[in-house]
Amino acid sequence: MPAARRTALSVCLLAVIATLAAPRAAAQQKGEHWVATWAASPQGPRFGFPRFATPPAPAAPAAGNAPAAAPAPPPLFPAPPTLDNQTVRMIVKTSIGGHRVRVQLSNAFGAEALHIGAAHIALHAKDSAIVAGSDKPLTFGGRPSVSIPAAAEIISDPLDFEVPALGDLVISLYVPAEAPSTIHLTGLHTTYISQPGDFTGAASIESPTTRELWYWIDGVDVVAPEKSAAIVAFGDSITDGATSTPNTDSSWPSQLAVRLAANKKTASLAVINEGISGNRLLGDGAGINALARFDRDVLSQPGVKYLIILEGINDIGIGNMTGAPPSESPSTDDLIAAHKQMIERAHMHGIKVIGATLTPYVGAAYATERGEGMREAINDWIRTSHSYDAVIDFDKAVQDPSNPKQILPAFNIRDHLHPNDAGYKAMAAAIDLSLFK
Repeated sequence: MPAARRTALSVCLLAVIATLAAPRAAAQQKGEHWVATWAASPQGPRFGFPRFATPPAPAAPAAGNAPAAAPAPPPLFPAPPTLDNQTVRMIVKTSIGGHRVRVQLSNAFGAEALHIGAAHIALHAKDSAIVAGSDKPLTFGGRPSVSIPAAAEIISDPLDFEVPALGDLVISLYVPAEAPSTIHLTGLHTTYISQPGDFTGAASIESPTTRELWYWIDGVDVVAPEKSAAIVAFGDSITDGATSTPNTDSSWPSQLAVRLAANKKTASLAVINEGISGNRLLGDGAGINALARFDRDVLSQPGVKYLIILEGINDIGIGNMTGAPPSESPSTDDLIAAHKQMIERAHMHGIKVIGATLTPYVGAAYATERGEGMREAINDWIRTSHSYDAVIDFDKAVQDPSNPKQILPAFNIRDHLHPNDAGYKAMAAAIDLSLFK
């Protein structure tokens, strides 16, 4: 073969190889290690405890305890305000940082398509204000807007953006028309709702309406080193952080994230909070039941390697209320079976599952003697059955040593059920960081 022909053939072959290599290079970028740094479980626009669940008269505190305010009844939550031609600006707290980011939006409980006219991400300054120069638009398939079908979720395009560890991000969404609501009720950060118009890129929101809930956002992911992973905190209001101080990130998952970040051996671990206030293992109401939301809120989370489960006290409390029908009154064995289901499903995906004991609740509005017996039996099973890969004893972390059936008075914020900020800190401190190896 003449030299000139061989040279031409070689050039052609190199061109073909380069063409074939290009998709591979792109695929390598697509294969980056994504890890969730923040999440919240989607809920429907109307939710609450079952209609039969009229709370009984509050139980009196045990002898020797300091007087406490009457427990608040189980909440029946009102529908959130509907947005129409408005911008909603929300604050979320990251756990780990990264150089690239994407945001997950959910229309899980919408009966019709959700149209997002614009979406922006920025760093938080103060109140509704963003850090100057930090604002960037999010895109979806290269477009600035997106229509999310009913019951669907969507992920934004990856964006080069410096996400700080334990930092506050601002996510602003504009909906040009009346939009179906998929929210997370216990936002615990102030959300700012604008007057009519698109203010997604504005320095601040003028004269906003404020709420403490999140609309449509259910996850923020970052590109992280291969050793990075996520811990999912899965549970009810005690995981959600109900009764903690808003805008302080005082829930036990948030305080665990601070502990992990301060330790070089665990600084690459994210904590995402998938608690729903009022949630149950087997019954719908405040969010769909734990088994029904498990795949979405746990198994589908990018980078998940560990799972902490604290769930069941609402099944016990509501199921033992006067008038509860058999369908709403699971037995101890029913609740243990639900725990076993979650353990097995997580193990199928290589996730280490850590069981957390149920915290004291005697004195709460829905506490009963039978329910307390169920709580103690389930805790005994969590501690001794070896069904879980490990155990965190939240019960002992917050109980009153002189009356273990009740929460320590110093941790009792008002209802003998939910800890205050100090109680949540004690829960986070009770977690052995060596569990996350």
